[in-house]
Amino acid sequence: MTTTDTSPKQTVAFIQACWHRDIVDRCKDSFLSEIASRSDLNVECFEVPGAFEIPLHAKLLAQTGKYAAIVGAGLVTNSGIYKHEYVAQAVVSGLMQVQLETSTPMFSVVLTPHNFHNSEEHTSFFREHFVVKGAEAASACIGTLESLAKL
Repeated sequence: MTTTDTSPKQTVAFIQACWHRDIVDRCKDSFLSEIASRSDLNVECFEVPGAFEIPLHAKLLAQTGKYAAIVGAGLVTNSGIYKHEYVAQAVVSGLMQVQLETSTPMFSVVLTPHNFHNSEEHTSFFREHFVVKGAEAASACIGTLESLAKL
């Protein structure tokens, strides 16, 4: 006798900030590729204007009960002023708060380089770095969901 798992596939939400889309898209593409090659998770993608908007979007998505996990991705740069550190901290703190309030795992790929310059050297570095971070986020997401399933 064979058994078939008839449970629905789990769905993960991927929220992407649109600032520096050319860089952050690399994270999304890498995340989707890694998820597809290593799991049967569904992924739904969402966009928000900037990283600061990610936690509220994550909370509203988590409250639906539809998502097994939520990933936020963005690049927060100083752009000549030093608010980037506060924005990045607010995003990470917000995601942690949402995770603890909703019991939905949150993953952050919101990166804040100390001194980002819109030069080819920095842009190329972060395009490649976001490929790595997307794959790492997928691995962490898969591992966490597997671990939580055993509880």
